[in-house]
Amino acid sequence: MIFFGLAYMAPGIVTSTFGVISSESGGVAPTAYLVATFAMGLTAISYAVLARNYPNSGSSYTYVGEILGRHLGFFAGWVILLDYLFLPMVAWLIQSIYLNAQFPGIPLWAWVLINIVPTTVINLLGISLADRVNTWLTIVAMGILVVTAAVIVGYLISGSAPAGVSVAHTFWNPGTSVLAVGTAAAVAAYSFLGFDAVSTLSEETRNARRNIPRGIILVVLIGGGIFVAMSFLMQLMHPGAHFHNTDTAGYTLTVTAGGLTFANITNLVGIIAAFASGLAIQATSSRLLYVIGRDGVLPRTVFGRLNAFRVPWVNILIIAVIGLIGMLLDIGQATALINFGAFLAFTLVNLSCLVWAWKTRARRATGLSLLIGAVAALGILVDLFLFSQLQASAFLVGLAWLALGVIVLAIATRGFRRPVPRLENDTAVVTTEPEEPVTTAS
Repeated sequence: MIFFGLAYMAPGIVTSTFGVISSESGGVAPTAYLVATFAMGLTAISYAVLARNYPNSGSSYTYVGEILGRHLGFFAGWVILLDYLFLPMVAWLIQSIYLNAQFPGIPLWAWVLINIVPTTVINLLGISLADRVNTWLTIVAMGILVVTAAVIVGYLISGSAPAGVSVAHTFWNPGTSVLAVGTAAAVAAYSFLGFDAVSTLSEETRNARRNIPRGIILVVLIGGGIFVAMSFLMQLMHPGAHFHNTDTAGYTLTVTAGGLTFANITNLVGIIAAFASGLAIQATSSRLLYVIGRDGVLPRTVFGRLNAFRVPWVNILIIAVIGLIGMLLDIGQATALINFGAFLAFTLVNLSCLVWAWKTRARRATGLSLLIGAVAALGILVDLFLFSQLQASAFLVGLAWLALGVIVLAIATRGFRRPVPRLENDTAVVTTEPEEPVTTAS
């Protein structure tokens, strides 16, 4: 489960985004990642609290629906679905672009298919196989980071590093400011998107009440630790915030530390290992679609079906088809589709945790209730700040998606005249249509 969450986050992305984070922060990338880890940790705590009390797949869709009402629950699931549908496409597109750059003789569309087809087949064959493949690929990706870190350390202790570099200056220097670090942290926070996907595996995880909350927190802490450690080493190697090309700064530093051959080999192996990211994203995205379909909000005969391997096979194929759209987009256009839903859904989850802590305050010590409420309230403020930092294109796409959600909900509720369909776990039937039995995933 933790490997799925880490694969979703793709820790190796720190080398790709280092130049941007360092430039935005004024040369203190580790500090920006520390702030981002704290910020996302607040929301992770809210997810963990709710996952312990509502151990069902569905993530924000389930939590918000149980606490704030089915209508808001639908929209929480709907906006996060925007991410879950298009994140696989972005992962496959980035993989394909990098592979095409290293092997230009094979066209981009072919690389897209090479990424999508094996991922889809593995996910169709069940979560156990997907878990094994994902685990080994993530181990390879982590191994690449360890080797790269070792090479950078060797470069630094060899005396090749710039003279007069101060460890303290990698965390704060005269060229930075609180505003710069905050702006960079908002960018760095995007690297954490996907930690919440662990909660979609609740119905396929042993002792979900214990393990899902632990997994959510550990994914954020481990991912944040990797981001901080790697950015610290790279910032030591290149103090300051000025780069010839911010987009390729991480690769350039790898070339400097280990040579061109080393950089090319680690780059290629890292790209192949990052196949795990698309695998994990497609697996978790299909399960959120399944829960919404199983409830009858989306057509149950399409989205609420499982195959012999107990996986939502139709949803997996739908996500694969959406991934093909990536052939028509660039990375900027693709990523604009995904950020709106994440931070809006995170805000709703934190609000749900705050309301839940108040409603159930009699169950626990007053101090603990206040602590949970304070963490959730801080999470709301942080997520709204991150939400405000999105590009205009993200708002345009997000608002259009919300409008489509209103139409879908209107159809599901017969023009808002009926309650939002809901699956009762105890009886495995939909409350609005009790005559139709539904098989659960658990």
